[in-house]
Amino acid sequence: MPEQPTASTSTSKAPVKGNATDVDIEKLLSREASAFQREVEVERIFKAFKLNPYDVLDVDETATPEEIKKKYRQTSLFIHPDKCTHERAPEAFDLLKKAETDLSDKAKREELDAVIHQARNTILKSLDLPTTTTSSDPKLQGLSPSFKVMLRAKSKELLIEEELRRRKAIKLNLANEGLEARKKEEEVASKKRKAEEEQAWEANRDQRIDSWRSFASNNSKKKKKQKIAILG
Repeated sequence: MPEQPTASTSTSKAPVKGNATDVDIEKLLSREASAFQREVEVERIFKAFKLNPYDVLDVDETATPEEIKKKYRQTSLFIHPDKCTHERAPEAFDLLKKAETDLSDKAKREELDAVIHQARNTILKSLDLPTTTTSSDPKLQGLSPSFKVMLRAKSKELLIEEELRRRKAIKLNLANEGLEARKKEEEVASKKRKAEEEQAWEANRDQRIDSWRSFASNNSKKKKKQKIAILG
């Protein structure tokens, strides 16, 4: 005779169904939390200072090339437009890529680091500290705002000044190029006018010769008449 299910057996199956439901809920909540975090990261990128790639990637200025690439891969996958529903995810993705490209460019990173180094020295001097002071120095701990915040703020100020100078130089260069272009246009126009005048002069050459011959002939006749009148 087959064994009948006992009460303990039937009750042991009930929690399994309940656990499955709990797992589904946990997965749903996890997906919603992940989607929310992706959107938060997109917003963070847009709020970051665009002239500072370190700020866009959210990495420290001392980060190694390997750390920068790792951070870029992680964040780019996290906010990839195929996974993130934020309407501006593609723009954020492009900003992230530009930041990683700039920091991977040795010359550009050196220029950026030079500005940040200048900002660092300025802050340290304002705190009456030697420029050789390291970030881990106890004297830089407990500051309000923190040294990192002050460094980012000063770097932002100097980077804006640098960008304004760059744009001014470009504008001046374009103006000079425009002036040179106008000079060349005027030279071309002047040569063209001169060529047209010479062409017109040559075209009227026969007419001028005929006019001169006619004028000379008339003067000769007048002189003969005057001579005859004097003799008469």
